[in-house]
Amino acid sequence: MIRLLPIILGAMSAFGPLATDMYLPAFPAIAAGLSADSAAVQATLAAFFAGMSVAQLVYGPLADRYGRRLPLLAGLAVFTLASLGCFFAGTIEQLGWLRFGQGIGGCAGMVMARAIVRDVAEGSAAIRLMSQLTLVMGLAPILAPTIGSGLLALGSWRLIFLLLAAYSAVLAVVVIIALPESLPVQRRRREGLRGVLRVYLGLLRDRHFMAFALAATLPLAGMFAYIGGSPFVFMTLSDISPRSYALFFGANACGIMLLSRLIPILTKRWPPERVLAGVLTLMAAAGLLLLGVAVTGWGGFIALASLLFVYVAGVGGVMPLGTILAMASQGGQAGSASAVIGTLQFGLGAVSGALVGLVHDGTAVPMATVIAACGVAGWLAPRLLAR
Repeated sequence: MIRLLPIILGAMSAFGPLATDMYLPAFPAIAAGLSADSAAVQATLAAFFAGMSVAQLVYGPLADRYGRRLPLLAGLAVFTLASLGCFFAGTIEQLGWLRFGQGIGGCAGMVMARAIVRDVAEGSAAIRLMSQLTLVMGLAPILAPTIGSGLLALGSWRLIFLLLAAYSAVLAVVVIIALPESLPVQRRRREGLRGVLRVYLGLLRDRHFMAFALAATLPLAGMFAYIGGSPFVFMTLSDISPRSYALFFGANACGIMLLSRLIPILTKRWPPERVLAGVLTLMAAAGLLLLGVAVTGWGGFIALASLLFVYVAGVGGVMPLGTILAMASQGGQAGSASAVIGTLQFGLGAVSGALVGLVHDGTAVPMATVIAACGVAGWLAPRLLAR
C-alpha cells in the first residue's frame, strides 16, 4: 500500500485538472452542439470551480469527524452521477448545473489527499510525499487535453464526460480495496457546528497558516486564469489547432512535474521557506514579463508561450511547499485546514477565471494582467503575514 499511496493520492487530486483540461479543446464543439456562445461555455468552467470551492468547507469537518474514506467515497459517487448527467445534458444551462455537481463531488478527493499526507508523514517525508503527489497529478494536464481532442476526433464531446464517470467509478473501487483509513477513531473530532466554525475562524486568524496557504493558492489562481484564457489566446488569437493546443498545454504540465521532482532535492540543501520564496519570486517575475509581452507584442507567440511555461512550472513548487508549511502545525484539524486551502485554491481560481472573461478585449492582455497580479500577490503573502 505504501508504494501505491502516491499514485492513489495523485489520482484523488487529479479530479480538478482532469475535469477541467479534458474538455477545454471541446469548447467550440460544445458551443455548436448546445447552441451556446463561447461565454456561456466558459461559464460552465466557472460553475465547476465554484462547486469545487464551496463543497470543500463541508468535506473538511466531515473528514475530521468520520475519517477520510467515507466522505471520499461519497464524493466519488456524486462525481460519477454528475458526469453521467453531463453526458446526457440537453442545454448549456443543464451542463452548467451538472458541472457544479461535478465540482461538489470531485473536490472530496483533493481534500482527503492533503489530509492523508498530513496523517501519515511530517517534515521532509511530507514534502517528498506531496511532491510525488504533485508529480503524479502533473500527468493529468499532459494527458487530459490530448485525450479530450482524441475523443473529439472519434465522436461527440459527450464521450469526455462518460470517460470521467468511468474514472471516478474505478477510483472508488481502488479506494475500497487498497486505501486504508488513515485517521484513527481516537483522533477524530466531535464538535458541532459551532465548533466547526471556531476551527475555521481560528485558521483564518492564524497568520502563519494563512501566509503559506495564500502563498500556495494565489499563484495557482494565475494558472486558473491561464486555463480559462488560453483556449482563446492559443486557438483563436494565435490560430493554433486543438491538437497543437493540447501539446502546448501538456508541455506546461511537464514543467510542473519537473519542478515538483526537484523540490525534495532543493529542500535538502536549503530550508523549505527559502526554496518557496525563490519559486514565488520566479513566478512573479514571469507574470510581470508576460504582461509586458502581451501589451507590447514583443517576442510574439514564442515569448508568450515561454513565459507561460515558466509561470506554470512554478506551480510544481508552490503547491507542495506552501501546503506542507501551512499544514505543518494542523495535525489535529488536518481535514479542515485542507478544506481552507482547497477553498482558497478554487475560490480564487474562479475569481481569476471570471475576471479574464469579464475584461475580455480580444487580446492576451486580460489573461496576462490577472496572471501577473496573482504572481505578485503570492510573492507578497508570506512577506506580509508570516512571523
